[in-house]
Amino acid sequence: MTAIPEPEFSAPFSSLSLADLELAVAQKPLNVDLHRLMFDRKHQQGDELGALAHLIAAKAIDAYLTDDGNNAAWQLYLVATGYFMKGDYAIAERWYQIVLTLDPNLAAAYQNLVVIHLHFGRHAEAEVCRARAYQIQRVFIDPVVNPVRQLLILCVGRTQGNIPYEVLLSAETSQRIKYIIDYADVTEDAQLPPYDLAFNAIGEPDVAAPLAERLDRFIQTCQRPILNLPTLVARTQRHLLSELMTGLENVVVAPCVRMEAEPVSAEQLQANIVNGDIHFPVLVRPAGSHGGQGLVRCDDLVATLTALQSTDSAHYLSSFIDCRSADGYFRKYRIIYVDKQPFAYHLAISNEWMVHYHSADMVSNAWKIAEEKLFLQNTAAVLGEPAMAALVQIGQRLNLDYAGIDFALLPDGQVFIFEANATMLVHRVASDGLLAHKNPYIQRIADAFEQMQVRRISNLDSSNTSKT
Repeated sequence: MTAIPEPEFSAPFSSLSLADLELAVAQKPLNVDLHRLMFDRKHQQGDELGALAHLIAAKAIDAYLTDDGNNAAWQLYLVATGYFMKGDYAIAERWYQIVLTLDPNLAAAYQNLVVIHLHFGRHAEAEVCRARAYQIQRVFIDPVVNPVRQLLILCVGRTQGNIPYEVLLSAETSQRIKYIIDYADVTEDAQLPPYDLAFNAIGEPDVAAPLAERLDRFIQTCQRPILNLPTLVARTQRHLLSELMTGLENVVVAPCVRMEAEPVSAEQLQANIVNGDIHFPVLVRPAGSHGGQGLVRCDDLVATLTALQSTDSAHYLSSFIDCRSADGYFRKYRIIYVDKQPFAYHLAISNEWMVHYHSADMVSNAWKIAEEKLFLQNTAAVLGEPAMAALVQIGQRLNLDYAGIDFALLPDGQVFIFEANATMLVHRVASDGLLAHKNPYIQRIADAFEQMQVRRISNLDSSNTSKT
């Protein structure tokens, strides 16, 4: 295999400082001697991980340059991904660039570079890498020894909007087949490897909406059970939620309208607000956003118009409802639904109206942690029977196999819904940390999801057997 031409570096390598050596490696990534020198320097500094990385690189590149390195790029991909998983994104990025020098068609490297570019705010570069990754490959299969099932996961590649499924879909039991359907031609559906169950992980309805026809064509030909049907996900857009929950006792949803673009005038904006039965203060948020991203509270028409100016994307406008508790704190409860059954996940308590677990300073306040523990241990006692009955009704009305709800408990015991959809995050926490009390309840959710998969596959197999 012919070596790729590299720029010259004038100074003798052995006399270079560590910083200059790193620069030299960036300029001459396929120089085996440089990687061996880096191995020595890193080892002398006690950076054994860094030393090992360069030792692997020296051996892999040497094999690559002598026509015996078909696996060289993958070996270095594992090195890069080790740093990536640790969150050492700058180092990981350098290694991924070397990987792509060896193999410019390794889609997984481009996938991880998307995350790195977004982390550093380089959105244009992220989109280039995203497009390149999914032009190369649309199906990604996790290697699993003796999996109990093959699970197809429908995902989008162009934007965020997928359900975080790492906790729900164990890589230890299921062989996960990730299908980037928005980049795949419909003819590729018939070329998928065999699978037992499909999970529609495109949980953000604003992201899924443009793909409705494509997803419908997949559904029409799919012969296996499908979790979270796209038509049910579509009903959870914020401006449709009030209508979806109509008639449920002890359930409150703030009026909400969707605006597709910047209003042409203050009069048009005023008309939309009045027609939507919305009252000030108004919350303005970009469609498809979560975690408070882009969320603005506006106290009057002028502020609302300003928030919507110079935007060509859709936004939601909803009434702000002061839902603070009697003690002056705002509380946001999260319930996860698996097969329409409610499971407590967490409680965040904040003195700010925009409540997020990471910014609520939960770990610094023992009383907040104690209250969350009580909510997890005895949800019905904390919320009361009317609220629990309402939450069960909400799960039935959503009718999704996996979903979640963020809500507040109003002084009269009613459930005030912030949002209810399928994109709710569930993740484990450090087993030795201050939030370790959450893990048993997270495991309950994972176990329930596993049991649901078993039931769905068993039900279909039983049905097929009875027909033969």
